[in-house]
Amino acid sequence: MFIEPNLGGREKNGWIEVICGCMFSGKTEELIRRLNRALIAKQKVEIFKPSIDKRYHDEKIISHSEREIRSTPVNFASDILLLAGDCDVVGIDEAQFFDDAIVEVCNTLANQGKRVIVAGLDMDFEGKPFGPMPFLLAIAEFVTKVHAICAQTGELASFSFRLSKNKSQVVLGEKDVYEARNRRAFVDGMRKKSGL
Repeated sequence: MFIEPNLGGREKNGWIEVICGCMFSGKTEELIRRLNRALIAKQKVEIFKPSIDKRYHDEKIISHSEREIRSTPVNFASDILLLAGDCDVVGIDEAQFFDDAIVEVCNTLANQGKRVIVAGLDMDFEGKPFGPMPFLLAIAEFVTKVHAICAQTGELASFSFRLSKNKSQVVLGEKDVYEARNRRAFVDGMRKKSGL
């Protein structure tokens, strides 16, 4: 369980928190939970998501369990710097879809004394590190890896298995396109797809 640091009245110290995992693991749910706690604490919060993610809503971030929070869709990571203003906390969902500049954006925000909370897929449908996520994991002070339940075995899952043979890295979809799988079920599925 993540415990928020207590600054104890000192000068504002920024940091980066990354919430990662596979599809259906509760990343967005955890992001929303942390952001809502910051709002309850009367902190100024700004929330961003990539504009390409319109699965549930054009502007809101909505979890699979239908919890939601308002957000600002942006085309480029650098837009976040322009829009974050004097907020205390910056939330960023689906970070894997941003360009590599997201890493420097998060560093800049944290260096300005902001708490930066980032959620995203750590691996793509092939089980490879996804976009800027490995770099965000490396620079974060706090990392939380959440797990889903394997659709094949009922065990803990950390892989996102794509049900179709589409080879594009970015394919937006839900349970009609992806399943959470454990390592064995993921590897077995990949072998079957490739005809081995």
